[in-house]
Amino acid sequence: MNRPLGLALCLAAAMAAAAWAVFTDAVEIPDRWNPWAPLDVQAPPDWLTGHKLARARREPARCLAALAQTGMRYDLLPDRTTGTGCGLENAVRLRSAGVRLSPAAPSLSCPMALSFFMWERHALQPAAGQRFGQPVAAVDHLGSHACRNVNRGEGATPGAARSRHATADAFDVAGLTLADGRRITVARDWPHAGAADTDDATALLLRDAHAGACRYFDGVLGPDYNAVHRDHFHLETGGYSMCR
Repeated sequence: MNRPLGLALCLAAAMAAAAWAVFTDAVEIPDRWNPWAPLDVQAPPDWLTGHKLARARREPARCLAALAQTGMRYDLLPDRTTGTGCGLENAVRLRSAGVRLSPAAPSLSCPMALSFFMWERHALQPAAGQRFGQPVAAVDHLGSHACRNVNRGEGATPGAARSRHATADAFDVAGLTLADGRRITVARDWPHAGAADTDDATALLLRDAHAGACRYFDGVLGPDYNAVHRDHFHLETGGYSMCR
């Protein structure tokens, strides 16, 4: 066996042994640096946060355990079918969050509710503090659960795929209200093409909110994607990875 190959095999074996020791608790490391530790929703995000969030969203019991840490108030919803390819599974009715929601009490799958908390807590509020020196008090939305197909702007299309809204795995954010009552809307304040160098704080906050959402949701679509999304951010979990 040549020397480089031998060193590579030894390194791989050492890494596997170390991983197994951590996994079996033979060696204790802080949860923050342990990839098998549960997601801590209150901890500052680090390089393992995305991995832990994705695992929590995949496992219903783990998702609900993480959601219970958030401090949000919600009602568990019974699993049910609401139409062909539509329904609720491991879902909650969100009664209160870190911000007011308007309209109130949307129905969201547990993965969506968990991702919403992570986005609001670790992306949206820090951005609002940076841009305006105050928090976001309310999030205006256009709905979550709806038994319908993907909307590409051409109207109802027979045989089209179901939207992530059909299973409460999507949420459309239309605007924000700051603590001082100032309203920011995607339709009015999003910096469209030609405004790349804007210094407008409202536009920058919306950009920050969009970019932050891409860290905590599987899919994010905004006004630059197409005309259908000109007035909102479409946030979803469980679908294709996209940030547009």
